[in-house]
Amino acid sequence: MEWNSWGPGTLDGGFRPAARAVPDVPADRGTVLEDAGTGFTGAVLRVERSGGVHLVVLEDRRGRTRSFPLGHGFLVDGEPVHVVPPAPSRPAAVGVTGRALPARTASGSIRVENARARTARASRIWVEGVHDAELVEKVWGEDLRLEGIVVEPLHGVDDLAAAIREFSPGPQRRLGVLVDHLVPGSKEQRIADEALRVPGARGNVLIVGHPYVDVWQVIKPSVLGIGAWPVVPRGRDWKTGILEGLGWPHRTTEDVGLGWKRLLSHVRSYADLEPSLLGRVEEVIDFLTAPGA
Repeated sequence: MEWNSWGPGTLDGGFRPAARAVPDVPADRGTVLEDAGTGFTGAVLRVERSGGVHLVVLEDRRGRTRSFPLGHGFLVDGEPVHVVPPAPSRPAAVGVTGRALPARTASGSIRVENARARTARASRIWVEGVHDAELVEKVWGEDLRLEGIVVEPLHGVDDLAAAIREFSPGPQRRLGVLVDHLVPGSKEQRIADEALRVPGARGNVLIVGHPYVDVWQVIKPSVLGIGAWPVVPRGRDWKTGILEGLGWPHRTTEDVGLGWKRLLSHVRSYADLEPSLLGRVEEVIDFLTAPGA
């Protein structure tokens, strides 16, 4: 009879080795698990069925996902656990010792309890618009307040070089800029290259971006229950086209604002966003909080 090395098994002759009980841990969304075999650690995205086997899908801080069969072979707080399907409801995740697992922020960081927000640094994060700022605040806001980093919307990057020149960056006054549709050969790439030629920018300004037309698209389509974002014909206003493609109200400015609020309401943590944004925001935060910054 086959023996499962991760849990109780039956060896030839009916001998059952003594082992301490391995606790059950429900695969609730957001629970952080480590696969003991590979060391891969990530938050639970979902549980799905494939080929008659239940799989738990984990996503790490870099946005990489991997699937593992439910059951034994996982660690929580370094201790073996038996992962079972999600419970209908659960007030708080607990570790093997019965203590509550460390609470985590929406970005996946361990929450620092009873911490006061730091006085704002001179350094800043600039994003293209209000929607970008609201998304960054929802996922990384708790971390940024702890670090004393303020996020400010630019309302476009056409005058980025002039804005950086006015900001007067320096070693103690760094700037991170998050740009939409920053891809080779684009208008945005040319704007970024010009901005980095501003005196004081080199080494003190970091410009990064994601490949999407708008920050709306960094929300994973699966979070909205769709297979892909609607395709907007060239020449059509992109946001109204997206809302129309989703079957949502789209004719007025108010419709666009309410549509964004509806989209943002689906975002609960970093796991709901595309990896191409996650890595860039983490890169900016590291840049602004590096020793001496």
